[in-house]
Amino acid sequence: MVAFRQGLIAVGWFQQWMITLFGVGHVFNLGPRIKEEVVRRKPAAVCLELDEARLKALQDTGQRREGPMLYNLLALFQRKIAERYEAHVGEEMLAAYDAARELEIPVYLIDLDSMVTWRNLWSSVGLQEGLKLLISTLGALFIRKERIEVELDRYQRDYAGFMEAFGKDFPSVKRVVVDERNEHMASLLREIHKEFGEVVAVVGDGHIAGLRSILNDEPIEVVRLWTLRDDSWPEHGTPSRAGD
Repeated sequence: MVAFRQGLIAVGWFQQWMITLFGVGHVFNLGPRIKEEVVRRKPAAVCLELDEARLKALQDTGQRREGPMLYNLLALFQRKIAERYEAHVGEEMLAAYDAARELEIPVYLIDLDSMVTWRNLWSSVGLQEGLKLLISTLGALFIRKERIEVELDRYQRDYAGFMEAFGKDFPSVKRVVVDERNEHMASLLREIHKEFGEVVAVVGDGHIAGLRSILNDEPIEVVRLWTLRDDSWPEHGTPSRAGD
């Protein structure tokens, strides 16, 4: 019998601290909820899907970070979407960071260096995939909030199909931006969990399934993006756990 408690799995007389994965969207007003949940769980460490440069950029909104054209376009896209939701890009990450500081626990930035990722991406994509990605990003700048909600609903109902289609349209992008980062973050999460026990990680929801698959031998609790956006949770909702 397995009993789930706040951050703790009890299996017979053994006890294991778990890894809690929060899936976020980077553009929604979820900062207060993330901070509340991190503080409530009182983990021994917090992990963020960030590198040092991205954390500094989030903390200093006046800082303009130069990068490849597509990187800048995607950053602009995120800012526009966040404005539609009356949010700030990355506020969930900053909320988790603030919670860790309040709890006086360490924060680990577990993502790959973003500029290295982008260099790897552009050395991998061919001309056709690169042009398709550029056109898709430009078109997304004008997407309406209603359309975003439709796509989020499709993503929630059929995540596997959504990612399969994404992988077919953009195979190099999925490998470099999703799969390789999943492997890197999962490796660090294992090490941090081994050292500290109970760990909370805040990552983009698109990484959740991959991380859970790689870490399938670890005790994991998962809270998905749509659960965080549900105003009735946690009073009436139940987060999913490993194997769900």
